[in-house]
Amino acid sequence: MRIYLIGYMGCGKSTIGRKIAELLGISFVDLDKYIEERYFKSVPAIFAEEGEERFREKERLSLLEVSQFEDVVVSTGGGAPCFFDNMEVMNNSGTTVYIAPDTDVLAARLLKSKTERPLIISKSREELISFINDALLKRAPFYEKAKIIIRGENNLDPQLVIDKINQLNVNK
Repeated sequence: MRIYLIGYMGCGKSTIGRKIAELLGISFVDLDKYIEERYFKSVPAIFAEEGEERFREKERLSLLEVSQFEDVVVSTGGGAPCFFDNMEVMNNSGTTVYIAPDTDVLAARLLKSKTERPLIISKSREELISFINDALLKRAPFYEKAKIIIRGENNLDPQLVIDKINQLNVNK
């Protein structure tokens, strides 16, 4: 079993992913942390030193590696589904779940973690909401390819995600 959690930064992929993995008794992999451990460099450092294109190549290679893992929940970076054929890789090797809370929820969460997220550090709430909406518009064609889409949930229940995955697998 492979479950891939996708969605915009701040949607809760890592938090809910850990809980789902714990409930199912399987492993959890945060793809960004996997990249950092594999390349001995933080994601912001890779971006700064090597550029986004090189980061996306490393992200792609890392995704291909974790797509071979058995019994795992993978939390991807927000942009991962939008490059190369990453969505196809994930859809072909497991169940993709797009977590899509409301923009206001994303903005509130991101405002609390601005110092950790260089892309948004200087933005006001209004600028952040506009930034999120623009990004979601561009990413929607990729995110919407997920097998399961969960919209508008503020505090997502991990059991709800598991139930939707089980329902999808039963209906195949």
